[in-house]
Amino acid sequence: MISPANYSPPPFMQNGHIQTIFPSLFRKVTTVTYVRERIDTPDDDFLDLDWSRCGCRRLAIISHGLEGDSERAYVKGMVRALNMYGWDCLAWNFRGCSGRPNRRLRSYHSGSFDDLAHVVEHAAGDYACIGLMGFSIGGNITLLYLGKNRDRVNPRVNCAAVLSVPCDLAAGAAALARRSNALYMRRFLRLLGEKVAAKKVLFPARIDDSGYEKLRNFREFDERYTAPINGFKNADDYWLQCSSKPWIKAISVPTLMISASNDPFLTPACFPVEEAAANPDIYLEMPASGGHVGFIQFNHKGLYWSERRTAEFFARHVNRIHPRKDDDNPVT
Repeated sequence: MISPANYSPPPFMQNGHIQTIFPSLFRKVTTVTYVRERIDTPDDDFLDLDWSRCGCRRLAIISHGLEGDSERAYVKGMVRALNMYGWDCLAWNFRGCSGRPNRRLRSYHSGSFDDLAHVVEHAAGDYACIGLMGFSIGGNITLLYLGKNRDRVNPRVNCAAVLSVPCDLAAGAAALARRSNALYMRRFLRLLGEKVAAKKVLFPARIDDSGYEKLRNFREFDERYTAPINGFKNADDYWLQCSSKPWIKAISVPTLMISASNDPFLTPACFPVEEAAANPDIYLEMPASGGHVGFIQFNHKGLYWSERRTAEFFARHVNRIHPRKDDDNPVT
């Protein structure tokens, strides 16, 4: 447990909704340029990977959040920060999130750590060490890879950081179903509905989007689409099998978990206090403010607090095994 957390929000930005919405609407990160690579998956699908290299032998693999992609400001902000600190970065797009529908009926979901594992194995060969970084459900996927997949984690992965993780998926779904979160819920359902419509074009006999506009929450969406498409009995079975919280105790890689107490997407069940206390490799930090993937900070480098915090955590834990070269010093 890291207490007290050292994050202080800017004046008038303590509110969790402001912290959540402001970066999405107003933050621009224009200095990150990607080189895209497409790789095939074992089931004849594809993943689009966006690389931002600075010539280092350390790689950060970044997993975005629900209905996000590598172009989101929160992803590019993290890429820019880790590049500054001497990390090559790979921001991978979940299936169907790179601007083009994927080939299979299956898309991504909160438990798709097999795709992350495939990305890690693809990228690992050129690097001495790898750090994993995940936002929201990308963080849930990262924790599952490290915990549920513990015996098959690539040995070059030696640190991780995750932000705003709904590690109890049922609790997270209940949180977003609250009336106070109706704005977010409508947006997620609209974006997911666009993907359902695109899938119907590809698989007209297997996808039915009639009455989609009547869906009101994740339970209804996951019951109708996520669970049957991905082999789960129902929404409850999907949430149970894909929640990372039960697997946190199995993680053996130093992992920083940051979740704000005022995150509107999380409930107390999403703060794994007991699990962190029982595992010396888990560092749980719970600032009073920060919203969902917020942690706004204004400074001349344009780094948010969570970006600097992640970069410093990576540097400290990587250095135990891989000392930094003189020409690899972080920006301070």
